[in-house]
Amino acid sequence: MKEDFLNEDEKIQDKLKQKTWNEIRTNDSWAIFKIMSEFVNGYESMARIGPCVSIFGSARTKPEDKYYQLAERIAYKISKAGYGVITGGGPGIMEAGNKGAHRGEGTSVGLNIELPFEQHFNPYIDKDKNLNFDYFFVRKVMFVKYSQGFVVMPGGFGTLDELFEAVTLIQTKKIGKFPIILVGSEFWSGLLDWVKTVMIDKQKNANPEDMNLIKVVDNEDEVVEVLDNFYKKYNLTPNF
Repeated sequence: MKEDFLNEDEKIQDKLKQKTWNEIRTNDSWAIFKIMSEFVNGYESMARIGPCVSIFGSARTKPEDKYYQLAERIAYKISKAGYGVITGGGPGIMEAGNKGAHRGEGTSVGLNIELPFEQHFNPYIDKDKNLNFDYFFVRKVMFVKYSQGFVVMPGGFGTLDELFEAVTLIQTKKIGKFPIILVGSEFWSGLLDWVKTVMIDKQKNANPEDMNLIKVVDNEDEVVEVLDNFYKKYNLTPNF
């Protein structure tokens, strides 16, 4: 535990250490090229894959957990409905998503991120569809640009980040509307009650209509029904 604090302190000291203008400029310039390379590689790889649905959720969820098993069934059902599955490529819910897609003989994509803990790619990703990223924001662009819908399982801060990013982009009309499906009313009800009663009704910080962007379901059949109904309503075929 003491070593953890020392390492954290060293990281803070390094982050706040005074650098010369030349050091800052050089580091930032080379970072731009790395960011560009991640975008190019991501675009070229993802554009060949076809219509997919992203599944989000905690990396810490164990295989015996009901939500892991539900995520696997959802991914299987999605793959049988003709969609590929995109996950963050790691363990937990992400593994369950790729496992279900693999079992359903569908496209199974993993967008991995370099992290100091938790993240390592799972074995159910198609070998030619396992992408690695250093930058969270580049990876988030790939999720939004190449997903035909978001299925959001119970998760932590990263899952909430992806959820609210998508809602914000749709709300501000920066991207076209697509289905955002929260799975597990037991898990999500407290957050949604707060959003409605405090953020919207009391503080007026969002429009009541924004709640219509989100659907809450509890099983795999409802997930596919929401996806199919969305595309039928708008007379669309899932496409990039």
